[in-house]
Amino acid sequence: MKPVLVACEFSATVRDALRATGLDAWSNDLLDTEGDPRWHIKGDYRDAIRLGQWAMIIIHIECTKMALCGNRTYGYGTAKHSERPAAIVEAMEAWELAKRHADCVAMENPASILFKHLRKRKARVQFVQPWQFGHPETKLTGFALHRLPNLIDTNNVFKELAMIPLNQRSRIHFMPDRIGRAQDRSRFYPGMAAAMAQQWGAWISL
Repeated sequence: MKPVLVACEFSATVRDALRATGLDAWSNDLLDTEGDPRWHIKGDYRDAIRLGQWAMIIIHIECTKMALCGNRTYGYGTAKHSERPAAIVEAMEAWELAKRHADCVAMENPASILFKHLRKRKARVQFVQPWQFGHPETKLTGFALHRLPNLIDTNNVFKELAMIPLNQRSRIHFMPDRIGRAQDRSRFYPGMAAAMAQQWGAWISL
């Protein structure tokens, strides 16, 4: 079976979840991996994608300039708005590149203007929350999917979430400014990673 690539991931969270199911999964990022470096391709994600043909590519595309929470910085009329269209173009090019090099593709982003553009490219879009996969927190996460099924809840803890104070259930939103904040905000939820590995891993193995 062809290998699997998790692009733009330094934590190895999704990669290792996929490897735990028996898949030949590799991570890629400009940063060194926090996991085992034997299965990490350091460098530009586009170069990693072009290394060959993959059974599945999952891309955690950079979201800073496209996320809705960044509208005050990158929205219409702001000083940095000109950077947003360029980010969208790069993401769309990455989407098409991944489809040429993989049987199945998932592109992940938080609530973002990216998805309306991906829908125009016939991508199916699904939004999920961490509480659907065992994490009593809120962080809307979107996936543009190519030849992959929607994720199904594995451990819905919404009732538990409702009992938690707002500033704790929205931990990412209330995270203070500090060195390393961007990396910590980008860390993926292990429960969601496990669902992706189990459900999509089984799909591509059919």
